[in-house]
Amino acid sequence: MRLALESRRRGREAVVINADSAQVYRDLRVLSARPSEEEMQGVEHRLFGAWDGAQACSAADWAAAAKRELGEAQAVDRLPILVGGTGLYIRTLLDGIAPVPRIDPAVREGVRNMDQPERRGALEREDPDAAARIAPADATRTARALEVLRSSGKPLAAWQTQLLGGIGDTVDLRPLILLPERAELYRRCDARFAAMLDGRAVEEVEALLARKLDPALPVMRAIGVREIAAMLAGELSREQALAAGQQATRNYAKRQYTWLRHQPPAEWPRLDPQAIDSSAIFASLLQD
Repeated sequence: MRLALESRRRGREAVVINADSAQVYRDLRVLSARPSEEEMQGVEHRLFGAWDGAQACSAADWAAAAKRELGEAQAVDRLPILVGGTGLYIRTLLDGIAPVPRIDPAVREGVRNMDQPERRGALEREDPDAAARIAPADATRTARALEVLRSSGKPLAAWQTQLLGGIGDTVDLRPLILLPERAELYRRCDARFAAMLDGRAVEEVEALLARKLDPALPVMRAIGVREIAAMLAGELSREQALAAGQQATRNYAKRQYTWLRHQPPAEWPRLDPQAIDSSAIFASLLQD
């Protein structure tokens, strides 16, 4: 927001475009900390709450929508500011996506009807290289790798060598990765989840549960949904749900922090937001 407002002060309106895989769902206003009207301060925001929770938003879906939003912003000379920590989204937009053929519905149904230990065992037998890269508990990536192999006859890694549709070479990109001091980051994670639980997070989860959506959908696996659902079912006390949600948030922040330190290009600046000269940084990001 400070960058968008500084751009406005310099005479060019900005558009903030969401690149967070939880904030895309309109069902997760509270649990994804989607910005309020007050926090938006009159700056246009796009792709926040743009998907219904019943529809999974893949990286390809988001990248296609983000391309449209970028084009519309540039057509009216607005500065597009992508914000969010979903690395797969950003990578897909910039680098492109593997041209994996459409998955045979019968194959998808068969794989999705397997439990995770069965899927994992099948992947280890049929694509041991993929199994070595994917965590044993990662049901989503396990299912995806197995579906692609069985439907196309080629492992996912083979398709991923042919990335198509990336815009990285066609835009003037000014990246900035914010890496706060870890202890402060974790303190804020704990405070954030507590504030959500004291706010309307419980009502949000009640509304989600009332929809009886597929538990495998991303919206149902968002941090806080399972913990609060367990509390509502009497399986966890409020204190236990709070502790579990805070731990899950810190765990995710740790993985995100590690990914952002090592995966993006080495030349992308990595800075502690509390220790930077904002005016200097903004000047470099907004230079012509």
